[in-house]
Amino acid sequence: MIDASLPIFEHQPVMLREITEIFAHVPDGFVLDATLGGAGHATALLTAHDGLKVLGLDRDPVALSVSQERLATFVGRVVTQHRRFDDLDAAMNQAGIAELSGALFDLGVSSHQLDTGDRGFSYRQEAMLDMRMDTTEVTTVTDIVNTATEQELARILRDYSDERFAGRIARVIIAARPIQTTTELADIVASSIPAPARRRGGHPAKRTFQALRIALNKELEILPDALDSAIRRTQSGGRVAVLSYHSGEDRIVKQFIARHASDPFDRRAPYAPARAMRLKAICRSKPGAAELAANPRARSAIMRVAQRTSA
Repeated sequence: MIDASLPIFEHQPVMLREITEIFAHVPDGFVLDATLGGAGHATALLTAHDGLKVLGLDRDPVALSVSQERLATFVGRVVTQHRRFDDLDAAMNQAGIAELSGALFDLGVSSHQLDTGDRGFSYRQEAMLDMRMDTTEVTTVTDIVNTATEQELARILRDYSDERFAGRIARVIIAARPIQTTTELADIVASSIPAPARRRGGHPAKRTFQALRIALNKELEILPDALDSAIRRTQSGGRVAVLSYHSGEDRIVKQFIARHASDPFDRRAPYAPARAMRLKAICRSKPGAAELAANPRARSAIMRVAQRTSA
């Protein structure tokens, strides 16, 4: 039973059946859940596969507390730590884990973070501009919005959300500073976008909030190193699965898998031994119609899976 003093942390795990099936084919041992969240995926893996254990990481202290409570029944099969997933080597060393049987990355922001108004992730709820995934850190989106230059703000909006009106939005933000709350920022962004564009594609502030969140939490910046560590520490036959919800995330994952699953022969030295392949792409898939009907927030999810083939 979950401790009543803990906050409610509801998050519907995406592609749960598919994830459970994917990790049915890995060796026994520890699977990394790099974004433990509410422990939905971890619970399913532990329940379905007796030979698996979970090393669960999360940068959100609230999520970590809830997941620890939910996983308490799996005695001896769970290790949890408050860490970013790019700190995997330190996490494994601390836990005394030599290698992984697989790794799962469920990227992006959780439903709990979006729906908890005072976390400042949502443009629909009044709150201070925060958006920290790790609430023990100091810097918030308020700092970015009120101290970044116009050029820096425009770059963030272009790079992290493909915002067409990045320059206009950045100029209006600079003119309106200081900005303190989510609704202030949402109104400022809406006012800077031409009326015809405001009537299309959902809330006009959606892309701006997404870009600022990604920039603050370094979500794309830390992903390549995290993937590299996970592959390096995964044994042959293990699998790495990544759920991404943003084109920038998916592009990084796609390119990473392609780079490590490329032609094993060095064509510049035709008589040299074959270069060892590290990954084999297994699948790319999206949620089915039934899941989307039950969980519309899953509509942007893309899952890519690769298998470690050699050292």
